[in-house]
Amino acid sequence: MKFIQLTDCHVIGGDQLLYGANPARRLKLAVNSINSEHSDAQFVIITGDLTHWGDAPAYDAFAAEIARLLPPVHLLIGNHDDTPAFARTFPNAPRDPNGFVQTVIDTPHGTGLCLDTKLPGTHAGGYCTARRNWLAQQLDQIDGPILLFMHHPPFQIGIPFMDQIMLQQADQFWNIIAPHAHRIRHLFFGHAHRAIFGNWRGISYSCMRGLNHQVALDLKGADPTFPADLADPAYGVVLLDDTMVTVHMHEFAHRAPRFSMLPPEGMDPVQYALDMRHDGFQDLDSD
Repeated sequence: MKFIQLTDCHVIGGDQLLYGANPARRLKLAVNSINSEHSDAQFVIITGDLTHWGDAPAYDAFAAEIARLLPPVHLLIGNHDDTPAFARTFPNAPRDPNGFVQTVIDTPHGTGLCLDTKLPGTHAGGYCTARRNWLAQQLDQIDGPILLFMHHPPFQIGIPFMDQIMLQQADQFWNIIAPHAHRIRHLFFGHAHRAIFGNWRGISYSCMRGLNHQVALDLKGADPTFPADLADPAYGVVLLDDTMVTVHMHEFAHRAPRFSMLPPEGMDPVQYALDMRHDGFQDLDSD
């Protein structure tokens, strides 16, 4: 089984630039890539921050692009989203009984739980009592393996600015999932705008790069400007069966040279490797 994780699209309306990049165009390139390379995916899940300012024109632009996706799509919301505006654009998006954007995805290799971690009025994440009750009920009803999808990570990632806006009720969240941790196969999240892979209390996790801009690796928090960059966007290609979860980061828009490591027939492989040149490419050791 294969599915795709996109995250942190940050689309804005009017085909405008955000931090010097065009998030709507980057989403278009991602959709084109998925349709051409991974149309066989069981679904695409977008783990929050669909738009940057949560306004109607941005949701219209976002909706127009994802409508072109060939696989089915599941949507989560993040801190940059606006739930009422999201609901007006996607009135049929699944909600839990309390109106939160939470739902269940059935897959052949585990039940996916899509969580709503938006905390209005802040960029930090929240998971209130009502949402925790919904999650506890779902976990009690599910017999088999579980996949968790959310926007905010429930733990620190080591970047001080981002750790300030992680999920705020992390301990309460853990108390809900702890009895079921042995059945949670993987935790997928966004928000961090970096490719991050690891293990939290025995649960493997991964985060993908955002589509528009990335958070710089500032582990000391020494730069008060909150540094970011425009590293290549990426999405996750997840391969899943009963024995493994494999997450590939696909830099679908990369411009680095691509080449064959196998020489033409009859050519010396050592000389082939030494003589290779790429027009316009400067190696890191070049002046």
